[in-house]
Amino acid sequence: MSGLLSKERIIAKPGFNRWLVPPASIAIHLCIGSVYAWSIFNPALIRVFGVVTPAADDWSLSDVVWIFTVAIVCLGLAAAFAGKWLEEVGPRKVGVVAAFCWGGGFIIGGLGIALHQLWLIYLGYGVIGGCGLGLGYVSPVSTLIRWFPDRRGMATGMAIMGFGGGAMIGAPLKNWLINTFYSAPEYLGPLASVNLTTEAGRRFAQIAGELHEITVIGANDISNMIVPGPEGVYLVDTGTVGVAQTFVALGMIYFIVMMIAAFSYRIPAPDWKPEGWSPPNDTARAKKMISSHDVDIDKALHTPQFYQLWIVLCFNVTAGIGVLSVARTMMTEIFGTTLPHIVDSAFAATYVVMISVFNMVGRFFWASTSDYIGRRTTYWVFFALGIALYVSIPYTASQVSISPTVLWLVYFYAATMIIFTMYGGGFATIPAYLADMFGTRYVGGIHGRLLTAWSTAGVLGPLAITSLRDSASTTAINNLSATIDPARFRSTFGAEIDQLEQLVDQNTVTIANLMEIAPPGTIDPTSGLYNTTMYLMAALLGIALLANATMKPVNSKHHM
Repeated sequence: MSGLLSKERIIAKPGFNRWLVPPASIAIHLCIGSVYAWSIFNPALIRVFGVVTPAADDWSLSDVVWIFTVAIVCLGLAAAFAGKWLEEVGPRKVGVVAAFCWGGGFIIGGLGIALHQLWLIYLGYGVIGGCGLGLGYVSPVSTLIRWFPDRRGMATGMAIMGFGGGAMIGAPLKNWLINTFYSAPEYLGPLASVNLTTEAGRRFAQIAGELHEITVIGANDISNMIVPGPEGVYLVDTGTVGVAQTFVALGMIYFIVMMIAAFSYRIPAPDWKPEGWSPPNDTARAKKMISSHDVDIDKALHTPQFYQLWIVLCFNVTAGIGVLSVARTMMTEIFGTTLPHIVDSAFAATYVVMISVFNMVGRFFWASTSDYIGRRTTYWVFFALGIALYVSIPYTASQVSISPTVLWLVYFYAATMIIFTMYGGGFATIPAYLADMFGTRYVGGIHGRLLTAWSTAGVLGPLAITSLRDSASTTAINNLSATIDPARFRSTFGAEIDQLEQLVDQNTVTIANLMEIAPPGTIDPTSGLYNTTMYLMAALLGIALLANATMKPVNSKHHM
């Protein structure tokens, strides 16, 4: 088995067609790139008990978003380790280990959902699966750079295009599996027909002389249901949301595909180069800041260029990854209440798919474009345009609350899609940028270490977006409750308004059901929950813009 996975076993013979390598690289990235469709799981994971809406014992959005964060952190850490290991053992062995980690992580995560043990999902999908992400990510990139020295940007764009497109396949597949395994909870009838009581912030219905916990679906909640159903009262923990079964099925599918792809890898002989190709002359190299020298992996860490590129990658990713982690939820919250006839659960799921499409297209388009305009110029475009687009989103959210027209939805959709082309383009262009600065000999190892920036961004992005959203949500609920008649509040929730904090903690009171009893003309604050986050992301892109603008060639003292 050791010989079967060895680096020497996969050296291509003379005359090998290098275009046979990209399909294997893209297949692995399509599998691990499904992590970008994590937000598809969010609505299901926060309804494991309630099914139709979150119950008191269900996990919060903040709880489950951090699973995605842990996976990204472990991706960067594993890539930092695997980069140097990859140079020693070759991409086949790394790809096989990645298949076991990514597929196995899903299966362990599914077990955690079935047992309602959050730590087991963090261990399976987050830690073990995250290591599979990192191992699977670095192996195709360095391999394709060696096969395409004449088109570095295009090569990395092809490899990482698959990662961006993973959600394009993963999102509808996950939705289909969840809907297939979904089973609605027991319906007790309309709210007026059921005798309810509230204890310690939870709502109960009396059935055959016993109290059973229930959830209530109002008119504003229907658009957020995984599978739409009637308004009224549902019995907690009587259906299944289908997410545990989905995890197990995906784990088996991804394992099989990644194993086939890993055994399809080939690497070029040390002296190989494309037929008829000659390296660019010194003038062409200087114009695009392309070094003709190599820098050792450890020496690269002593250069300012490594840390400038680290900042460039970290803040570009931070600005996009937080939005990615809650993309479906964000679309529903900003437009679901103002344009419910358009933005329903299916629309939000399609939005996640389109993010993947533009993310994927951006990776190939921007990376290929960088071959002609240079890497630094490409990042100038990313940051300058990105700042303008992020700043415009809060204005769009405020306008849709005042005037709920499709125009604002179209603008938001277009702005975020452009943002995600540049988010994906940043990932795809950074390996070529590294090869330009540090040479190609150890680009795989250096790239792996630079991906610790992704780990950092995986914490900063979701932390910023969830903490700022939670703060905005708390403020909005307090402001709304202050406008509501106490008697109306008491009759609706079966508790006094001074118990608001406890009712919110138990998911009994939300912005959606407060809006149902708010005075006429009250503006729904849901669309503005992400405004502060957007301004913060624009500021981070400003810092990255400065780091890119001051980039210079690596000092010759660091050359091998």
